Amino acid sequence: MENTNNNNSRRKFLKLGLISGVSVAASATLASCSSDEKLESGEKMRLLTPDGKIVEVDAVHLNKYPEAIITPKESREGIPNKKFVMVIDLAKCSNARACVENCQKAHDLDPHQEFLKIQLIQNNENTEPYWFPKPCYHCDEPPCVTVCPTGATYKRDDSIVLIDNNRCIGCKFCVTSCPYSARQFNWGHKASFDRKDIPYSPETSVPGAEGTVIKCDFCPDLLRQGELPHCAKACPNGVIYFGDKNEDIVTNGVDTYQFSKLINDRGGYRHMESLGTKPNVYYLPPVEKEYPLERGFEDYPEGKERYKDVPIVNKLKDQGKI
Repeated sequence: MENTNNNNSRRKFLKLGLISGVSVAASATLASCSSDEKLESGEKMRLLTPDGKIVEVDAVHLNKYPEAIITPKESREGIPNKKFVMVIDLAKCSNARACVENCQKAHDLDPHQEFLKIQLIQNNENTEPYWFPKPCYHCDEPPCVTVCPTGATYKRDDSIVLIDNNRCIGCKFCVTSCPYSARQFNWGHKASFDRKDIPYSPETSVPGAEGTVIKCDFCPDLLRQGELPHCAKACPNGVIYFGDKNEDIVTNGVDTYQFSKLINDRGGYRHMESLGTKPNVYYLPPVEKEYPLERGFEDYPEGKERYKDVPIVNKLKDQGKI
């Protein structure tokens, strides 16, 4: 299995890999480079222009694409020529919860609202339990899209499934149709991360709207500027890999792999494959785990109550390990 150790930031990898397919972003960047009003930062970025030339510009000249106006049509079509995919390495997860907390902050969620849930799984009493991060799977055959009566839930060409809360009527058909319980209803919005000064976009999921359905969105606003989703950027263990299936490459910001080879060599699988929904999230089995289970309770004391129905938890309590 090929592995490229990248000492550069996770952003620099994706700036070339993802933004290269977004000609609008490259054009905006080049247009701003002629300005003499900004002092250069020294951070150089490589971008691919619409005519196929690779150019290097100072980061200060880059017009951040998410700040541009994304039209409703662009929001529904997605980023051209991309098919985004996520790979989660269960052997590395220690329930650090940085992925959950970063996602909550970025999407202006309340503490009880989680787009990414970390479950504690024990397949049977004779096997070791493991931590199981569970986002929306952004299925290629999403039942949530099929049942939505208003078109609020839609599937983009780049594999991302989004919700437009301007169209959502709160019927909850999509909630009941999702076999992975990835969706939740926004009964009220009391988050401390208030970002209502910005216009609403399905690509950011903020500001939230009471009475609509919410879920993980793969952070398409970050993808437009070549960055990893918030969960992948925040994970201290490198659990979450993200990339483009068309380019056959995924990264956690430090290690970069050929997607197809990683899945093949590590026995990658999709959760509940038999349902036929064709998720775009893959799991690597929890073989030779890097962290003991107890690590997941050290900074998360609430976990003792949250995971009490998993048999091993009470056993660890009795042994004084958590």
